[in-house]
Amino acid sequence: MTRYSAFAVAREALSYHTGWGRAWRAPEPKKRYDVIIVGAGGHGLATAYYLGRNFGITNVAILEKGWLGGGNTGRNTTIIRSNYLQDSSSAIFEKARSLYEGLSQDLNYNVMFSPRGCLMLAQTQHEVRGYQRTAHANALQGVETEWIGPERVKELVPIINIDGPRYPVLGALWQARAGTARHDAVAWGYARACSDMGMDIIQNCEVTGIRRDGGKVVGVSTTRGEIDCDKLGLVVAGHSGVLARMAGFRLPIESVALQALVSEPVKPCIDVVVMANTVHGYMSQSDKGELVIGGGTDAFNNYSQRGSFHHIEHTMAALIETFPIISRLKMLRQWGGIVDMTGDRSPILSKTPVENIFINCGWGTGGFKAIPGSGWAFAELMAKGQSPLAEEFSLDRFTEGRFIDESVAAGVAH
Repeated sequence: MTRYSAFAVAREALSYHTGWGRAWRAPEPKKRYDVIIVGAGGHGLATAYYLGRNFGITNVAILEKGWLGGGNTGRNTTIIRSNYLQDSSSAIFEKARSLYEGLSQDLNYNVMFSPRGCLMLAQTQHEVRGYQRTAHANALQGVETEWIGPERVKELVPIINIDGPRYPVLGALWQARAGTARHDAVAWGYARACSDMGMDIIQNCEVTGIRRDGGKVVGVSTTRGEIDCDKLGLVVAGHSGVLARMAGFRLPIESVALQALVSEPVKPCIDVVVMANTVHGYMSQSDKGELVIGGGTDAFNNYSQRGSFHHIEHTMAALIETFPIISRLKMLRQWGGIVDMTGDRSPILSKTPVENIFINCGWGTGGFKAIPGSGWAFAELMAKGQSPLAEEFSLDRFTEGRFIDESVAAGVAH
């Protein structure tokens, strides 16, 4: 793998940049691998990377039915934060956030991590109490957050209207080291590093069946033939239920669409991430000047990756009251991603009823921020059979009644 650097750019400029090689290989699938990861999104690629880096397991195939990073990894609003209420949630998200800080250097690929800070607005007295509680919990967890008043919010976001007639801004939970990253670059950086370790990233390879010998997995059937494996990791977000049925078990998840949009580019006007959960909208500004805007999930189960006008109208009606300056902007594009929602709005990183099949799903609307931490924990679970970060997120919690209910406890599911 060619090492990227300023020197390499200068060197290649002498030959009009004709010497750059492919970022990752496009191999034919082998007959057998030690580990197969299904899903070449951020979580799947991160799992493969940390299997190789942390445990030396490199005879790995990452199978993708479409193109690399073409699912939720390329369809989200790129928010990164770790200010969750529950201890188990804050631990894995803080691990992810801390890994994001050094990810560009680790992968030798610029993922454009921007620690611009994240504001979670409190627009009701209930939210004030909830976020102050979260700030205290974060202090005990070692996660750097603070509660700030409306004047400080206005100072950080001059374009905000803190005196809205329905939902005035009463304060906010502020995490200064939260931020954003370039979603495509995260997938590409992990893919490049995995390929360099000798792993096979096989695109346009849909899994059509999971083969078992009794209660143990032995391989998968794909559109490119039969592939054997010792261990199988399912990391396919909204399609997790489909793959689980192939393996012979069910998951406590629902698949719904989560929509987002970007505005036409404008000059810099907001340099932090703002989440307004009472009105259910959130916004940041991309490096190209677009306002990246999202809201809540669709109210019905579906597998759509398209946007819909009524949802965009609902999201914008809420945000315009808080940000009147955006009311006359034009929408540039919109899209949807298929998110997998558990009943307690927390993920599943677990062994399954089938021996040597592992599942990583249920990230709901907050999967992008977790990618490095998720990959780290899931790789450890697959390699060693247990992981301190993943322990609380096992499937057993749904039968034992020990839910990690972030949506109720923290007032937000993403």
